[in-house]
Formats: sequence, structure tokens, C-alpha cells
Amino acid sequence: MNKNSNIYTIIYSIVLVVVVGVVLSVVYQALRPKQLENIANDTKKQILASVHISPQKGESISELFNEHIVSSYIVNFTGDRVNNTENPFDINMALEIKKPAEERLLPVYECSTPDGNKFIVPVYGAGLWGPIWGYVAFDANGNTIYGAYFSHQGETPGLGAEIEKPAFQNQFEGKDIFDSKGDFTSIAVVKTGKEPQGKAWVHAVSGGTITSQGVQKMLYNSLEPYMAFFANLADTQSVVLQEGNATVVPEGFEGDEDNAEGLQLQPQEL
Repeated sequence: MNKNSNIYTIIYSIVLVVVVGVVLSVVYQALRPKQLENIANDTKKQILASVHISPQKGESISELFNEHIVSSYIVNFTGDRVNNTENPFDINMALEIKKPAEERLLPVYECSTPDGNKFIVPVYGAGLWGPIWGYVAFDANGNTIYGAYFSHQGETPGLGAEIEKPAFQNQFEGKDIFDSKGDFTSIAVVKTGKEPQGKAWVHAVSGGTITSQGVQKMLYNSLEPYMAFFANLADTQSVVLQEGNATVVPEGFEGDEDNAEGLQLQPQEL
């Protein structure tokens, strides 16, 4: 075949494209498991960051995650666990956030910490230049934030990107998402001097107004569907506290008012 002909050039180009395509496909398939593992480990690292747990040098993030995450499950809008085979870790929050609140699958990660078990939920929203997301950890009362972690895809360095810095994230610790009347208020993200009354707030990042507003909307839209679940946590803790403060009558005094008179009963932990 004449190497200078158009037919030779076309055939050569086709063969070259096919060979390169096959090589790239093989390389992609070979590296895919490692890529998925790295993505999963990064997500696990973010989840643990919300409860102030980070791997030490040489420590496996996967082992650390399995050590501290004692349970993970999916709940629905009514706060009930969803009985399905889907792994909470595989829930795509970018898709769930677009659904009506009543139809969302809501992942929960129960984490063991030195301060007791905490309940971690994912949040997802939009910043100035792209998606923002994070994880918020709550105390067992279903109200008080224990810790928070936020990240972004393309916010401006030094401005909106500051949401991923501890200086911003640490403000959320100890904040309540329900007011004194029990109404859901979420967390306001406001400029200095604009602090609201009657609800929890944090200061916005300097120069990142739109990103800060995105965080505020993200928290409200992502946490509101969990209201029933948080209420269940509060009810459970209330029962535990009542049982822990139960008054125990010493043996021999049951139904004996004369013997019980003047006896000062002390709460006893069960």
C-alpha cells in the first residue's frame, strides 16, 4: 500500500486511535478500584472531621472510621429508619437535595467519641462558583451541634473558600438548631453587627457573602428534613435522663408509710 496515499493515512489514523483507546481503557479499569478507594477514604475523613477525629501519621483512615462509626443507617422524613439494602455511604446527596423533603433518603452516622455518641448528618448546597457540602455532628439531644466540617468545589481562595477553615467551622460548636420554644431555626450565618435575636448564629466569612449565604441555605434545607429524627433523639435522651434520676426505694420500705416517714430518698443511677 502506498504510504503516501489518503487511504493509508486514514487507516493508520483509525488503527492508532483504536490502540490508544484500548490502552487508556485498560489503564482506567486498572486504576478505577484505587480511585474509588481514595474517594471513599476522603469522604470518611470528612465525616470524622466533624467530630474532631483525624488520622495520625501512618494510621489507616478506613480502620479509624470503622472503629468510631458504630452504626450507620437511613431515615425518612418522619424520623423512622428505612428498611432497604442501600448503604448510607452510597447515598448521593447532590441528587437527594433536589427531591421534596418527604421523599429524601437521609443518611445518619452514629459515632463513638470521648464525649459520648454523636449523630452525624450530611449537608449539601450551592456556593458562589459551585457545590458546597459538609457534615454536622449533633449531641444525643438532637439539638446541639458538637462539630461541623464544610468543603467546596471551587470557591475563591481567601474568600468563600474560608468555609473549610477551622476559624469558621469551630463557630458552630455548641449552637442549637431549635429555639427555646422548640421551633426549628437552623443556624444563621451573618455579618458582624447583624446578629439576630432568638436564634443561633455564626459570623460569615469576610468577603464571602454569597458563599456564606449558601452555607446558611444549605444548613436549613439539609437539616429541616431531619426534624422528626432529631425529635426522636431528644425523646430518647429524656427517657434516659428520667431513668437515670429514678428514685429507688430501699428493700423493706415498699408500701410501708410508717417506716418510710422521714426517710430522705436519693436518686440512684440505674
